Amino acid sequence: MAISPLMPVYGRCEVAPVRGEGAYLFDADGNKWLDFASGIAVNLLGHGHPHLTKTIQDQAARLMHVSNLYGSPQQQAIAERLCALTFADTMFFTNSGAEALECSIKTARAYHYATGNPQKFRMITFSNAFHGRTLATISATNQEKMRKGFEPLPDWFHVLPFNDLAAAEAAIDDSIGGFLVEPVQGEGGIRPATQEFLQGLRALADKHGLLLVLDEVQCGVGRTGTLFAHEQYGITPDIMAIAKGIGGGFPVGACLATEKAAAGMVVGTHGSTYGGNPLAMAAIGAVLDVVAQPQFLADVREKSQRLRAALEQMIPNHDLFDHVRGLGLMLGIKLNADSRAFVNHARSFGILTVAAGDNVVRILPPLTIGEAEIRECVEKLSAAAAAFQVPQAA
Repeated sequence: MAISPLMPVYGRCEVAPVRGEGAYLFDADGNKWLDFASGIAVNLLGHGHPHLTKTIQDQAARLMHVSNLYGSPQQQAIAERLCALTFADTMFFTNSGAEALECSIKTARAYHYATGNPQKFRMITFSNAFHGRTLATISATNQEKMRKGFEPLPDWFHVLPFNDLAAAEAAIDDSIGGFLVEPVQGEGGIRPATQEFLQGLRALADKHGLLLVLDEVQCGVGRTGTLFAHEQYGITPDIMAIAKGIGGGFPVGACLATEKAAAGMVVGTHGSTYGGNPLAMAAIGAVLDVVAQPQFLADVREKSQRLRAALEQMIPNHDLFDHVRGLGLMLGIKLNADSRAFVNHARSFGILTVAAGDNVVRILPPLTIGEAEIRECVEKLSAAAAAFQVPQAA
């Protein structure tokens, strides 16, 4: 058989972990890596966190799944908890970030339909965004690598330059129902929105009767030093998609909305077989027990300052590195070479990172790291940079 039993849609590397402990991953031969990728911003409590692990184990022994046709005390409790912590009045639980974005897009569409404006079906999105791999979410980006092979795609989005408020305002017409934006672009190169841009989108949405939809799948849940990144911009969205870190490694996401924005989401408009299962709700509860504490978030902000300062101190020692960007513990190092080549190279020095657009290396450690892991990260990156040879063009 020529094809792999696993559909070959990933260019998988040589790392094959079988065990994790804190900020480290181990393979079957005992090889060890400092994990500053965190499953792409998922394992925010590291690997094997005792409270998260025990909570999931205990819930698995009690009840893992029931149909959403029945009442769910577990969903109700977590929904109430998230509503108390955020702008939201209501939410729908999903299994992934892409599903959370799909629900967010449907919620925005349903709002305009329910309020008598079905022509407002299109959303303004922004260049180099990543909102998922479904047909709807790849339609929301201009990244050719996401779209190639799947066109023609739905004409539901108008993609404009990121951080260009004037372009967003000029594009508003009677077909536009809202804005969809990442407060900090992840895959697009760890690019934070400017204060002017995000606050301006909020003002434009209010002025024109549009909805502001935030994608905090990667930048949310304490990653940037506040529970959600938009808190640092002094705005609130109408709808927000979250996932990744909210389950600490368990697959779960959610679409959060205000009562007004959710006006069209009535019985029969959406559903999910697995969404909001008791096991996922237990995982969210355990993560919130840790991350939603003010002192924990204050510690994240302090660690991020130390890590950023250490990275910035390292940069002048290597021509390979240009600058550091990002918020909190969602950092990126801009390279003067191919970031994917460097990420591949750095694995042989015992550190896992993630490549992003604009030749950026994503630094996404567990939020539980300490001073020793910060020093080790910088030491390993520096050693990798010293040995890195820029690939020659063919």
